[in-house]
Amino acid sequence: MNAALQQALQLAIRTGGDAAGLLKAGSRIDVYAHAYRARLIAALRDNHEVLYRAMGDAAFEALALAYIEAQPSRHRSIRWFGDGLAGFMAGAGAAQVEHPSLIDIARMDWALRAAFDAADNTPLAGADLASLAGESWPGLRLHLQPGTGLLEMDWVIEPAWAALRAAECDTELPELAAPVAGPHVLLVWRQGLETRWRTFPPLEASLLQALQGGASFADLCEQAAQSQGEGGAAAAVIACLQQWLADELLSSEIFVGEA
Repeated sequence: MNAALQQALQLAIRTGGDAAGLLKAGSRIDVYAHAYRARLIAALRDNHEVLYRAMGDAAFEALALAYIEAQPSRHRSIRWFGDGLAGFMAGAGAAQVEHPSLIDIARMDWALRAAFDAADNTPLAGADLASLAGESWPGLRLHLQPGTGLLEMDWVIEPAWAALRAAECDTELPELAAPVAGPHVLLVWRQGLETRWRTFPPLEASLLQALQGGASFADLCEQAAQSQGEGGAAAAVIACLQQWLADELLSSEIFVGEA
């Protein structure tokens, strides 16, 4: 089959259009179209397991079909299908979303999958920093491990996410309290072979966001001084740094330049 025919058949399967002249007589394009959508729905469900449990089978399938129609798969690997689902739910697919907190659940699902599949990289150790000369610290720039995500959440969905994730099967799910609005930052990363997540105080969140943006150690101290005062800024940054080292959040690839 030449490229033009392949593209025509692909379009017919994706859209359910006329396949006349593309298949042998008696072939049913609807069988292929159904299989195509079923496989993509399964991929979305696999990549958004907790969202599926939160929505239920019928509502999730309706969302998935709307997403497939609006944003067909463009990746060679089906693993990456669904990267735009949360954005779709917040925009064109809003009619399929019963409650806006479901968008944050979708974002958390996807971020944890991305963290799990991120490239391996040696974490920064305290000994790596201990070898630095004192005058190098102001210009020190640290980097987060691959796959680390800082998600700006609008709803406090983490307890519900954890309860749904822990359920033994899709048919026996816990009763959940109504979602509570509360803007905050959620940290998602992988430590060793385990994905992890936690929320954190506003100062630590702002420092990690600054670090992600390329801030130097001096920049972090200056930012901390705005809430901690000059006397406590360095200590606050060091306390956060110790936590990041313990969590293996930082890459061993560091850069020392001008502050």
